[in-house]
Amino acid sequence: MRVRTLFLALLALYVGAASQAQVSRSDKKIISSPDFPKPLGPYSQGVVAGGFVFVAGQGPINPRTQKMELGDIQSETRLELTNISNILKAANSSLENVVKVSVLLADLKDFDAMNEVYREFFKGNFPARTTHQAVLRSGRKIEIDCIARVNQ
Repeated sequence: MRVRTLFLALLALYVGAASQAQVSRSDKKIISSPDFPKPLGPYSQGVVAGGFVFVAGQGPINPRTQKMELGDIQSETRLELTNISNILKAANSSLENVVKVSVLLADLKDFDAMNEVYREFFKGNFPARTTHQAVLRSGRKIEIDCIARVNQ
């Protein structure tokens, strides 16, 4: 009798854990919209999971034309942050909910000019941020990604 009770208790725990694992896997939601560029490769522009939205690194791509719009650091930064804002909106979030930003600059001399535009989008309660110099594809000057809380 004890063995049977122990077996049933273990079976119940296993079934409960298996159903929780299934719920966790289904928590992932891919974000897409005509309001921001389509991915250029095998990735998603935004993924919601665990109460957060993870935004892929953005290039200066016009969502209407799906073409890269290379320009000065300020115009590229503005376009990327606008696209990020639209991705966050489609994910039921916003720039105010951003907790982490990563910025890749082709030239660290562009840091101050990038910051001028960055301040237009992030006005207070700034998210954590990391900035690195990197070799970027297609002649662009900047790439930005972020993580934000999703509105409940």
